[in-house]
Amino acid sequence: MEETIGVTGASQIPKQRGEQLLETAVRYAEERHWDVFPGAWLEHDGETPRCSCDATDCAAPGAHPTGPGWAGLASGSATAVRRMWSKQPRASILLPTGRAFEALDVPETAGCLALARMERMGLTLGPVTRTPDRRMLFLVLPGASVKVPALVRALGWAPAGLDLICRGEGEYIAAPPTRVGAHGSVQWARRPTATNRWLPDAEELISPLAYACAQEAAANRAR
Repeated sequence: MEETIGVTGASQIPKQRGEQLLETAVRYAEERHWDVFPGAWLEHDGETPRCSCDATDCAAPGAHPTGPGWAGLASGSATAVRRMWSKQPRASILLPTGRAFEALDVPETAGCLALARMERMGLTLGPVTRTPDRRMLFLVLPGASVKVPALVRALGWAPAGLDLICRGEGEYIAAPPTRVGAHGSVQWARRPTATNRWLPDAEELISPLAYACAQEAAANRAR
């Protein structure tokens, strides 16, 4: 599970949290060669954290871009990353998809089932995140968004009938340890390591993922 920071007072949050976010964002750029960019952040000025965007109906408090030009801000330069987070140390860490990787996004229950099956099959896996809203994202090589619908149909399922989303070019994901509202932080289900630097192709993971999503869809219909 991703380590979180223990604090004893709200006044400690900006410094401790900001240092962790900066160091982590730099590691993603230096060690994984991922582009990163800063997003919204949580304001801790009341009982319930609120998003810096001040929208009362914010769908992802503290974990979304702050403007339409976010794609142009994303950088894999450690120097650029340090400069961006020096301006807003509490900014969330967001990763554009469709560049170094894409992400297969599934419900957490289906993701856990698929992950266990993949491990039994001895499949090579990349990093996997778990979000506070109970989703799991499997990082795969770019190009997955073009392939996935046809791959799912070839397995006998209709893509629209499965809760399996491919996040590709023009999209982004929140990276650990980004916090989302009052629900918690994005965490690693499988951390980035030297052994999973080379990502799998979507074709290698689609069968267990589609099967698990189909099982969940069937269970939901039976309720």
